[in-house]
Amino acid sequence: MDSFQQDEGPDLENGDGCENNEITIVIPHTLHNISSSSSSSSSSSSSVIPKDSYQKLLHSGGHFPVLRQVLNDLRVLLGTKLALLFPAIPLAILANFFDFGRAWIFVLSLLGLIPLAERISFLTEQIAYFTGPTVGGLINATCGNATELIIAIFALRQNKVQVLKYSLLGSILSNLLLVLGTSLICGGLANLSKDQTFDRKQADINLVLLLLGLQCQMLPLMFRYGGGGGSDHWAHQSLRFSRAISAIMLLAYVAYIIFQLKTHRQLFESQDQEDKGNEEKAVIGFWSAFGWLVVMTTITALLSEYVISTIEAASSSWGISISFISIIVLPIVGNATEHAASIIYAFKNELDISLGVAIGSTTQISIFVVSLNN
Repeated sequence: MDSFQQDEGPDLENGDGCENNEITIVIPHTLHNISSSSSSSSSSSSSVIPKDSYQKLLHSGGHFPVLRQVLNDLRVLLGTKLALLFPAIPLAILANFFDFGRAWIFVLSLLGLIPLAERISFLTEQIAYFTGPTVGGLINATCGNATELIIAIFALRQNKVQVLKYSLLGSILSNLLLVLGTSLICGGLANLSKDQTFDRKQADINLVLLLLGLQCQMLPLMFRYGGGGGSDHWAHQSLRFSRAISAIMLLAYVAYIIFQLKTHRQLFESQDQEDKGNEEKAVIGFWSAFGWLVVMTTITALLSEYVISTIEAASSSWGISISFISIIVLPIVGNATEHAASIIYAFKNELDISLGVAIGSTTQISIFVVSLNN
């Protein structure tokens, strides 16, 4: 399914109004590409800016290329209903600056992370149009769980190891159980008269990677307690063993990326996408997308630091344990757009894309994000 459908008449989301930046290429969609594009397409279909009003502004700025480019960028960045949550970002910054209640800072930061995660996914997809399928797929694979990765890094930086462990575990469980289960149930109920099918080859590959991640996480624990419990000597040896296992997981992830994007790309191509055609248009220039990606990643890092710094205060204020917030709340908020996209595609009986969002994200976290933070 194309992320941007072509209609008659000028429409920025179809590439019109971007004469200097428009590019049309043909790229094969891998699971990671589909995962990122599905989120953007599901939320970019509607905008907080009415199309008629935008067309008037765009026409009035036709004689001013700079103004026209600014309007194009604003249309792309605000072309989602989730943009209604963007005011939470400055409110969170002001609340932290004026030292408001820590629980309020936590809530506002979480709300601000939702549209940022969706727009980062959209911008990486736009960059992929200019870099080609291999590099673009690698960018999408790396940035697919940028929010979880940034939160984990700040939790590790502030020595909140339990929050780090709980948040990564919650992300895996949320994608593998909540998102996948909800998608299958909703897809089954919406398509009672149809058979739901999926590509077994893709499922087998992801299953092997998930088993690898499970075994790599169990081995250091078994090594430590099998060698004498919690003594300092065995704890030190277990740490070294855990780091070696993390290096193996990173190598396995690199091999998986090469397998997916280079050597066996045909296994990950969507048959429905091939039937409809893969010709799409970028709706924003490369340097505009790259610049906004840097800005939004920086803001995501700032809000993630607020979340980690205020999670204990929020836990005390609400009377909810830190483990519950880390395992349940953080993953659901961080992956809200991917969760919605997976369910939407399940309703449309496009199970391969739905599984690609849920299981593909789980694979990235268990093999890539976890190993980086060990």
